Amino acid sequence: MAERTPDLEKTSADATPVPDDSRASQLVQRLLAVGIDGKGPFDSAAEVARAARAEHPTTESAVHAVVRSQTRLAAANGFATGVGGLLTLAVSLPANVLGFYVLATRTVAAVAELRGYDSTRPEVRSAVLLTLVGTDATDVLKSVGLPSLPSVRGHVAKLFTKRLPPSVLMLVNKGVGFRLLARFGATGLLRLPTRSLPLVGGVVGAGMDAMTFRRIAKQAEVAFPPRGAED
Repeated sequence: MAERTPDLEKTSADATPVPDDSRASQLVQRLLAVGIDGKGPFDSAAEVARAARAEHPTTESAVHAVVRSQTRLAAANGFATGVGGLLTLAVSLPANVLGFYVLATRTVAAVAELRGYDSTRPEVRSAVLLTLVGTDATDVLKSVGLPSLPSVRGHVAKLFTKRLPPSVLMLVNKGVGFRLLARFGATGLLRLPTRSLPLVGGVVGAGMDAMTFRRIAKQAEVAFPPRGAED
């Protein structure tokens, strides 16, 4: 039976998330609880990694298989939530963006698991979230007094090889939440012209989501090198 993105949230047209502490924290908790730990029929990142490892002879072939399969899911999610056009846009677009980042969180965490990182560790979970925001990660790290990515050769995981205070990790997570909430609104405005058209919106949504998803997956492969190869 084909897995589907969980119906995580229904949002009205006038309920665009406002980047405040509570919304940022709620978003982060949802991404961690569903994207990494799994919920209902939505498999956890560790389960996705185990299934890929069982079917592929090497770690890297398993990583590539996870990226391919999750990209297909992201594209399908983009098509399904865009195909209805203007009549369903108010509900489907927020659900699409949230579903996209849940899938992206799971993919990054599954890559981390395959490369030898434990996604139950708070430090690894924060590194997974940080990978979602791309170049904004440097600003998040700077805001909490951690080294910027260029100083650690772009390997997010290297920053989290030692235990960090829970208060620092909470600030990192919240910083990611703020930036993702801001992207929810910006992404909606960018997609509005094409997604308002039935069917065309689905095709465009699938293509845009697949392209963005592959970029995040590539960031994950850089952020989480195989254990022992971080230096």
